[in-house]
Amino acid sequence: MAGIGVKLNKIYSKKTIVAGMLGMGYSTAISIAPMIVVILAVFLMQLLLGFLKLNYASRELYSCTVLYIFIFGLLTASPFNAVLSKYLSDIIYYDKYDDILPCYYLGLSMNVGLSFLFGLPFCIHEYVVGHVDPIFIFISYFGYMALVIVFYSMLYLSICKTYGKISLFFLIGMTVTVLLSLVLVYWVHVDVIYAMLISLDVGFLLIGCLEYALIKRYFTVNSGRTKEVFKYMKDYWMLILTNFLYTLGLYIHNFVFWTTRERIVVVDSFVCNNAYDMASCLAMFTNISASVIFISRVEMHFHERYKYYSEAVTGGRGMDIRNAKKRMFEQLSYEMMNLVRIQFIITIVLFFILMIILPLIGFGGTVMKIYPCLTAGYFILFVMYAAIIFLYYYHDLEGALITALGFAVATFVGTMISKELPKIWYGIGLTFGAIAGWTIAYFRLRRIEKVLDVHIFCRGHLMKRKDGVKPSNVVYDVRTAAQILQDDEKTRHRLNRKRRRI
Repeated sequence: MAGIGVKLNKIYSKKTIVAGMLGMGYSTAISIAPMIVVILAVFLMQLLLGFLKLNYASRELYSCTVLYIFIFGLLTASPFNAVLSKYLSDIIYYDKYDDILPCYYLGLSMNVGLSFLFGLPFCIHEYVVGHVDPIFIFISYFGYMALVIVFYSMLYLSICKTYGKISLFFLIGMTVTVLLSLVLVYWVHVDVIYAMLISLDVGFLLIGCLEYALIKRYFTVNSGRTKEVFKYMKDYWMLILTNFLYTLGLYIHNFVFWTTRERIVVVDSFVCNNAYDMASCLAMFTNISASVIFISRVEMHFHERYKYYSEAVTGGRGMDIRNAKKRMFEQLSYEMMNLVRIQFIITIVLFFILMIILPLIGFGGTVMKIYPCLTAGYFILFVMYAAIIFLYYYHDLEGALITALGFAVATFVGTMISKELPKIWYGIGLTFGAIAGWTIAYFRLRRIEKVLDVHIFCRGHLMKRKDGVKPSNVVYDVRTAAQILQDDEKTRHRLNRKRRRI
């Protein structure tokens, strides 16, 4: 994320209302704009093509297909994102740009291979047990694989700070999606469900192609070196598990409620819980602004203090290092509290607005009973994720892994209990998991503050570590030293004799 603050500081430096709005707009564009564009495109297609007039079975089949495409696309992409992001940041720092394309191709093949193997058994089950049209299955599977490529390629463009172009690509792709769906339905007379899925496939494929073209434009040389990528995956395996466990924790409470009696089974293959899934979606969007606030505040303020501390460590006095460290952690505490304060106000306002408006447009009953508790859970969850990012700043990979593991396990256990409670408490499992994760992250950050000097100054090596024969452990040999002194004494006597002769 480093580097976004430069742009934000330029925007906010004007200190006007317009500048503030532009800053929030820029933060939104680099964080959640692609997701909003996709949701708007799906909604527009449903509105323009008369989706609600279709029979119930067709609607549920389409909705579950799209839901599974996004959830499992994110899950299968999550193990690679964090570790490859670390690798890319390092090779860019060392100006090894010719190593980026080998990393891209290797990571893409691994990601696509994992996603292919993960999705294939489900497609076979959908055909054999659910008796779904093979063409429909192929279209769905193609969209799933295309979205995996889109998520993967976004990582490389994010490293290059081309957030605006990512949002632009999504806007282009989803515009083509909506227009193509209208053409397929009203001109070609394709079935609405097939037309919407085909259009989404084309849109995702177009986004993926645009992202790949931009990556090839930025990085033209391929060194062919892939060993380092595997070495990074071995050395930073904690990043792989952390990102996967965090993503799993985001959806594990939904998976648990897919096993309850309120679940819906579509074609003996898809399972969902419409009321709980809708409440989760609403609760997430109620708190999604936390991502925008975090990017704006951290990149503008904390990163500057972090940079000053790093500069003090490399070339400052002890007093400068202590002062920079103190100011850095003061800024960290302030940013966390500021995030909580601002997001709390936004969440409360949106919560009351949605509680009034949603029943008027057809959302009520079970959804509105589940929504409040989930809103609290997502509020704490986004604050917890901000703490994980701070742990990444200090290279506390173990702490980040423990946080993600605690979050996922606590969410699962809490949800197993909450599913037996009254509906108003269904979301307490996610809330409990987020609190557990946040507590772990908080104490890890406090620990880092106490032992940061040890972490910075006592983890180096006087000798470069490498494979080979171990050097001798003899530092000083008395016999050898005595022999050297004796030889020196003989040499001195010999020189004195020569001088006397002369």
